[in-house]
Amino acid sequence: SQFLLKRILFENELFLVINKPAGIAVHGGSGVRLGLIEAMRQLKPQWKELELAHRLDRDTSGCMIIAKDPIFLRQIHQQLKQKSVNKIYLALVQGYWPDQLIEVDAPLLKNYLRSGERVVRVDKSGKSSLTRFETVEHFGRGATLIKAMPVTGRTHQIRVHCQSTGHAILGDPKYACPGQPGSRPDIKKLCLHAASIEFEAPHGGKMFKFEAPLDEFMEAQFKLLRSQ
Repeated sequence: SQFLLKRILFENELFLVINKPAGIAVHGGSGVRLGLIEAMRQLKPQWKELELAHRLDRDTSGCMIIAKDPIFLRQIHQQLKQKSVNKIYLALVQGYWPDQLIEVDAPLLKNYLRSGERVVRVDKSGKSSLTRFETVEHFGRGATLIKAMPVTGRTHQIRVHCQSTGHAILGDPKYACPGQPGSRPDIKKLCLHAASIEFEAPHGGKMFKFEAPLDEFMEAQFKLLRSQ
């Protein structure tokens, strides 16, 4: 429990922002007894009513807003619907991401496998989905650090959009590009981090912006790539 408390980046009477650890599902469900939200509700008696404002994949780390107040929750959902919440992710992708590749506009369709597992793919009959990209750093031809800014918020959107360009996120077993240059089956953790989130304060029009430091695992990957 101390572990989660230490990862809180900000708290006021309406919401808190936590740097979600990778590997923790945001809520309990299929095969997950206790998710982040259930664990948080148990930490303090006054947190029993906490609600997730949005979601992050289980293996993604970073900025996560948790609402304490139902009115704030409605307002943040409204902003998410209007696409006025700015989220920036950092992703380490395989191969040489071309600097001129600045957006992927490809509809996504959600499928369920027999096991109940969700798999998303690019499909004309899917929901329109848009992600903007920016190259941050090339590590030779083998890997690239990029910023991903999802405009829509579909399940697995950044992961599938990266895969669709032939530059899958390193450590992504579900959406890999095994035959493509820079494939790294030795990396076993998803290199995707919700680095910052920005949204408007309720009633005030002031912008809130929060940044989450990178997990040690991703930091270690950069060090390794830079030294090669």
